[in-house]
Amino acid sequence: VSFFQVYIIQVSVGNHQWTVKHRYSDFHDLHEKLVSEKKIDTNLLPPKKIIGKNSKSLVEKRQKELEVYLQTLLVKFPVTTPKVLSHFLHFHLYVS
Repeated sequence: VSFFQVYIIQVSVGNHQWTVKHRYSDFHDLHEKLVSEKKIDTNLLPPKKIIGKNSKSLVEKRQKELEVYLQTLLVKFPVTTPKVLSHFLHFHLYVS
């Protein structure tokens, strides 16, 4: 049986708020693209953890870290959000 954690992250942009749901691997893929295309800090993404990765406390901690990660990216790109980040955050569904 394969089990994976989906993180539900609150996104806030201006007066708009919504949630996105992604696995850690989705965040990792996003991060790799942003490091390659936009030269962001490779250490910005919280590290992948193996031991106890599904414990409730670790899941809650990582969820908060991933929220901070996304907010940091939004601050870093205040005017023009990279296409890969816009897609990840589902801007096309919520921001007109």
